[in-house]
Amino acid sequence: MGDKIDPTADAVELDGVHVNLDPSVKYYAMHKPVGVVTSMRDERGRTDIRSFLPEGGSHVFPVGRLDRDSEGLLLLMNDGDLANRLTHPRFGVEKEYLVEVDGRPNARHLARLRAGVDLEDGLARASSARIVDARGERGQIRLVMTEGRKREVRRMLSAVGLPVTRLVRLRVGPITLGRLAPGSLRELGPEEIVALTKAAGKAERHRARSEAAGG
Repeated sequence: MGDKIDPTADAVELDGVHVNLDPSVKYYAMHKPVGVVTSMRDERGRTDIRSFLPEGGSHVFPVGRLDRDSEGLLLLMNDGDLANRLTHPRFGVEKEYLVEVDGRPNARHLARLRAGVDLEDGLARASSARIVDARGERGQIRLVMTEGRKREVRRMLSAVGLPVTRLVRLRVGPITLGRLAPGSLRELGPEEIVALTKAAGKAERHRARSEAAGG
């Protein structure tokens, strides 16, 4: 026999991580198209994400940012605690990108990206980097990052001599873009919400263990 809970009143934890199951809390995955500003209302009148939301969904907000020239997975929710965990660098939640670049990437480029690139706001480092395509004068790289500084991926690749021509975010934690069409969005299911919450908690615990061990 399963236990019954009231999601609006009871606290639910899985492996020590709080899971918000309140039905009034909404979670969406959106494929942000190029040219759309990651904002609920743009003061300059540019296309923002409001027009892509379902009726009654305007109370959610974007988790992190994708610059106007980038596309791909954007999470939207009204769970402030989880949103903070997903975006704050200390929680180290992975974000994966497919990047098309002007130039042919090679092993030296990847080594620099993994070792860290000095930017004006500090060192930026890819958790992983691999070449998808390196033919002719253009290439493709898949990068995994755990931070989300402004235009960080573009600045890193420009610094190593590979200007970005297209950037697509494929994944945030366990949530993937999949076949979601540009401009479309879907509501996350309960299992996805739990997986996303666990990913943020797992990253936090891993960091705490590393700090306790002296790095």
